[in-house]
Amino acid sequence: MTRIIAGTARGLRLDVPGSGTRPTSDRVRESLFGALESADALADARVLDLYAGSGALGLEALSRGAQSADFVERSRPSASIVRRNTVTVTKALGKASVRVHESAALAFLKRASGPYDLVFTDPPYDLDDAAMTADLVALAPLLSSDAVVVIERARRATPPDVAAAGLEVFREKSYGDTAIWWVQPVAESQSR
Repeated sequence: MTRIIAGTARGLRLDVPGSGTRPTSDRVRESLFGALESADALADARVLDLYAGSGALGLEALSRGAQSADFVERSRPSASIVRRNTVTVTKALGKASVRVHESAALAFLKRASGPYDLVFTDPPYDLDDAAMTADLVALAPLLSSDAVVVIERARRATPPDVAAAGLEVFREKSYGDTAIWWVQPVAESQSR
């Protein structure tokens, strides 16, 4: 069972798609969001949850003080679940700007306007490296200058090619079979 771990909507149960997704475990979410709060990356953040699945990551961010969230999910049944979950959580919050986009990630990124302060990208494990790089390249211009991008993949997967998008890894952590990379835009002074 997946629940909101902390914040205003703490304890609310979220529906999870029956197949085709890997919900981020409570242990990983708890560690991840504790670190995001310590880094002051949640308060009033504009959030993008790519490959949203159930929407748990973006909804957790909203519960903990994010300003808005865009959820992108290609699967129609999963997008329907994200819509249901956003209704449940936004009722508890009493406020929040939320949009659910039933779209492939790259197609959404090519038409989105941003800027985003916090991005969760938890693609299917079978997404190949070239597609992951294309997503990051399309995402980079949509980021605020101090944005944090959290990339979740299988620990055995090739690390994402963030340099191709003008991004850099500043933190990496593994939890069992899950690896998380914390990525940010390269500082202007370093890119010259």
